[in-house]
Amino acid sequence: MSEGASVNVSAISMSPHVGTHADAPLHVRDGWPASDTFALDAFVGPAIVIGLEQAEGAVGPSALASRLPSRVERLLLRTGRTIAGGTFPASWPALTPAGVAWLLARGLRLLGVDAPSVDDRESKTLPTHHALFEGGAWILENLDLRAVADGRYELIALPLRIEGLDAAPVRAVLVEAV
Repeated sequence: MSEGASVNVSAISMSPHVGTHADAPLHVRDGWPASDTFALDAFVGPAIVIGLEQAEGAVGPSALASRLPSRVERLLLRTGRTIAGGTFPASWPALTPAGVAWLLARGLRLLGVDAPSVDDRESKTLPTHHALFEGGAWILENLDLRAVADGRYELIALPLRIEGLDAAPVRAVLVEAV
């Protein structure tokens, strides 16, 4: 407007992996579905948050079994290794293949983490991504769970519908379950 236009118009340019985002299967394999294929119902509904701040390295079924019900559709893992404070963490815990299989067998449709990835930082094969996508589950990364206690919530985390990308930005909101 300062140059005589009737409105201000902004533009943004960024990777869809900046901030909280949903990975699409295309992220880890050419030819797999892109960001415009997200099953939105997986990103909205009851969710369970559990903390894994003390976990190091691989997280298997034994670390989850006593903390989760027999069925869990949406699970958010608070590792305490988040980029929300402005620093990229040196490492973070990641699920083992057995941990992923255990969750998928209990109905998992969405796994969210506060860490930059559901896989280990140094992984080049991304086995957790592959196992989740092959099992029909979706992925949320870079959640800000610093002020969120363990418990049951309603999750609303709709990815932007942008055609053909390997990920999409998300505004994630948790509402305390009543």
